[in-house]
Amino acid sequence: MTTDPLPTAQALIRCASVTPADDGAIAVLEAALTPLGFTCHRLRFGEIENLFAIRQGRGNGPHLCFAGHTDVVPPGEGWRHDPFAAAVEHDTLYGRGAVDMKGGVAAFVAAAADAVADGTADRGTLSFLITGDEEGPAVDGTTRVLDWMKEQGHIPSMCLVGEPTSQAALGDTIKIGRRGSLSADITVHGTQGHVAYPDRADNPIHRLVRVLHRLTAEPLDHGSVWFQPSTLQVTSVDVGNPAGNIVPAAARARLNIRFNDLHTSATLEADIRRVLLEEAPRHEARFSCSGESFLTQPGPFVDALKNAVLTATGRETRLDTGGGTSDARFITRLCPVAELGAVGTTMHKVDECTPVAELRDLAALYGAIIRECLA
Repeated sequence: MTTDPLPTAQALIRCASVTPADDGAIAVLEAALTPLGFTCHRLRFGEIENLFAIRQGRGNGPHLCFAGHTDVVPPGEGWRHDPFAAAVEHDTLYGRGAVDMKGGVAAFVAAAADAVADGTADRGTLSFLITGDEEGPAVDGTTRVLDWMKEQGHIPSMCLVGEPTSQAALGDTIKIGRRGSLSADITVHGTQGHVAYPDRADNPIHRLVRVLHRLTAEPLDHGSVWFQPSTLQVTSVDVGNPAGNIVPAAARARLNIRFNDLHTSATLEADIRRVLLEEAPRHEARFSCSGESFLTQPGPFVDALKNAVLTATGRETRLDTGGGTSDARFITRLCPVAELGAVGTTMHKVDECTPVAELRDLAALYGAIIRECLA
């Protein structure tokens, strides 16, 4: 690498871009990418600042898109350094977003700069899809930019999301899919009454307990080729009954299912509704799916990422689908997508940090990916 990602990472961290604030982060990227020949489109949806930047080469080669976010979670208390000062101490960069994922964005900017300088970028098209709404509701960010990209005809051949996927060493894990997430808010209605006269009441807690028992008694599945087993977790049970001698009128529960490719949110919702009808005919249920499960089947794109990791780090990588959700769940509708980024052990923590050497190694890894994907 000849371009150092550290100055860009520091400039981004110094923007206090806690979702939904931008605080100048998109402008930092625009200033870095424009001199490299990227055409920058600043896209504001609602209160969210987004960026799509594209540089087309001289030929008709592949289009590699890098997706990331400049928004961060709140820093919390107890930092050794100002979380937005981007201090370097003992060759380690501290700051909110150093790992998740301003450091990753800066590393790809540095890799793109080297690819432009050595002519690699001219083999195809490079683009950046950067949002300020990944850590928030994810309504006015990546999904809206993807709609705009489709309208403009900017359809990537492949997309790399720079989330911090590495577990213990840089490049040791590539995420090629994610589980889906379905949440349910259930209210079971009964008939209020005196506990001494249960025949005159209908206890909604008893009905709700039967519902939850049926939903949790057996595993949803035992996993699939690329996914771990789906899990249903009850996250809350509430009655709000202030008295010990009253059968309440209603009981409420919340649950979340992280599901693999053996299910869809629609089939899971149907199963829950069936159990509710059988055990608690008088009920209300609201469902929300933040993303379906998806999988990018191993093939040329995934092979290119694996080869790049081996070239840049000498490390054999592991393909994985675990963890929570990311914006890759939206991008998969447009093109093949995978995630590869920094070691994520300090993300969202107090004193989030990354070794400067590792930040530079990440830029070198991204450079190898550009060479592989635009070959």
